[in-house]
Amino acid sequence: MKWIDLYVHEVTRRLPENTREDIALELRSTIEDMLPDEPTEAQVKAVLAELGNPSVMAHNYLDRPMHLIGPKYFDIYINLLKLILPIALTITLIASVADALVSVKGEEEIITVILNIFGIAIWKLLSTAMQTAFWLTLVFAVIEWTDKSRDQAPLTMSMKKWTPEDLKDVNPIPKKKAIQKCMILGSLIWTATWVAIYFNAAKLVGIYEDGANGIKFQFPIFNQEILNSYWLLVVLVIVLEVALALYKGFVGQWTIKVASLNTITHLITLVVLATIIGNDSILSEQFVVYLQQLKIDSNLYDWAYQSIIIVCVVFAAIDIFEGYRKAKISLLGPLKQ
Repeated sequence: MKWIDLYVHEVTRRLPENTREDIALELRSTIEDMLPDEPTEAQVKAVLAELGNPSVMAHNYLDRPMHLIGPKYFDIYINLLKLILPIALTITLIASVADALVSVKGEEEIITVILNIFGIAIWKLLSTAMQTAFWLTLVFAVIEWTDKSRDQAPLTMSMKKWTPEDLKDVNPIPKKKAIQKCMILGSLIWTATWVAIYFNAAKLVGIYEDGANGIKFQFPIFNQEILNSYWLLVVLVIVLEVALALYKGFVGQWTIKVASLNTITHLITLVVLATIIGNDSILSEQFVVYLQQLKIDSNLYDWAYQSIIIVCVVFAAIDIFEGYRKAKISLLGPLKQ
């Protein structure tokens, strides 16, 4: 009987004290009913093996799950994590990069500035990821432990049991037609980065020279006052690019409407870019003097202006063409009866 006593002990020690005695009697009775008169040790072990792990048996008496998040809520939990985590990381990354660029004083070495930006961004991303995962897991763990239903069938995102009717809501998107979340994330990060650099160009974009104390910023290339004078046009481009990125994320695939909005955004951006860099006063006085000292041809700026516009037009044309090409890719056909 030693084996039965040890098994009962292993089960009841995991239970509240006020229930141990009753459950011990019930469990011992169950085991004895399963055994013949004067059982052998092998027969006792066989019955205990049939009853299973004492931990599982104890949780059955407690009517509590042995998992943090069970199959009933696991799919919803994973889908929400995939939805919330990228949004939280995107906002954190954009805010971190913009804040780091704005805080640059123009006195640090360029390599120090870059390392600081990467360091701050990585630390804040890790912190945001851990906090998001922790709080979402905690919420679902509470839901799991407070749910007294024994039905563990997985629920759909509408918190209902799956039925074939749910297939009507499935919208299969070919991979080549889908808009990847990483592309949206990259677009938002790119927008935040160039905006921060644009409004801090006098401190970031300039001539750096290697001195006794390392590579140091000497003077800006652009006239910040001229750049700031176009703030309304720049804000217009920011709003368009952010709105387009969010809309792409909402739609999730290339459509003619998305491709058309992408085209409009590119055209407006090109016009704004051409307007800003077409201003003859956009270069700082120090940089103009610097070019004169180097005896660089006065037509250099015109050449650079035309080159930048041509490159931007080419890249925009490629992106516009790809947008319409992907928009024309057909979706999978409807289900046939």
